[in-house]
Amino acid sequence: MKAFFSQWQIQAMVIPGILFMFVFTYIPIYGLTIAFKSYTVIDTLQDAPWVGLENFKIILSDKYFMQSVINTLGISLLKLAVGFFIPIILAIMIFEVQSGPLKKIVQTISYLPHFLSWIILGGMLISWMSTTGLMNQILSLVGLSQGANHLLDADKYWLIAVFSDIWKEAGWGTILYLATMAKIDPTYYEAARIDGANKFSQVKNITLPMLVPIISLNLILNISGLLGSNLDQTLVLMNSQNQAKSEVINSYVYRMGLVQGDFSYATAVGLGISIISIILLGITNMATKKMNDGQSVIF
Repeated sequence: MKAFFSQWQIQAMVIPGILFMFVFTYIPIYGLTIAFKSYTVIDTLQDAPWVGLENFKIILSDKYFMQSVINTLGISLLKLAVGFFIPIILAIMIFEVQSGPLKKIVQTISYLPHFLSWIILGGMLISWMSTTGLMNQILSLVGLSQGANHLLDADKYWLIAVFSDIWKEAGWGTILYLATMAKIDPTYYEAARIDGANKFSQVKNITLPMLVPIISLNLILNISGLLGSNLDQTLVLMNSQNQAKSEVINSYVYRMGLVQGDFSYATAVGLGISIISIILLGITNMATKKMNDGQSVIF
């Protein structure tokens, strides 16, 4: 407490952040009560009648919600299986580049898509995937193009969603790995070279072990967010032809809550997904402790 009061000017700078979190994060938690009520826009939170678990019972019998769960898990698991390792590999490749200017160019090019909104990137993808777009022009060179609009093919949507997300975020995902590798003592690599270790051995025995804590943290965050598929991407790329495969939980909640006005049902879905995500967070955290000698990287 003595140290706290001796730095009261600095500590006071935290107060706006605490107030912001309290007002916009903790006070709205009270609104979760409408998941157990039959709430409409003409009701207040207090006046809306209680219906208990009725909204949750409806969720379990809603085939459209179940399809959105399947789509969300399918897309998220593919992103995890393919996209989780690409930033690690890309970061190691960038780290090993000896030319400073070339390294900066590669980093800038790989980071750039992250700073573009899905509105822009989605417009590019819609154009590229059209019947006369870039994708069909490339495929026509090898005799594979049939002049189809790929975004209208529901069976192709998962792959389009996965690889477009990797294209957008892979470069940005290398930042934490590169920052960690920059702190590795160079003498480790010098000793390895003296012992005759090649680049592959250095990466396997020095770089990757040093990256285990940050890899564990990213794995925890990715798995805990499996049910939170990218809403912006979905709203841009989804259309009436691919909706059966592109409708994810977030877009379903958005459609039921804000578009159709069924706030109680949408809140019940969101609350259920949040609880499951917390459970996944705890399970993944316990599993990754084995990667870090029994130490948790988050709590």
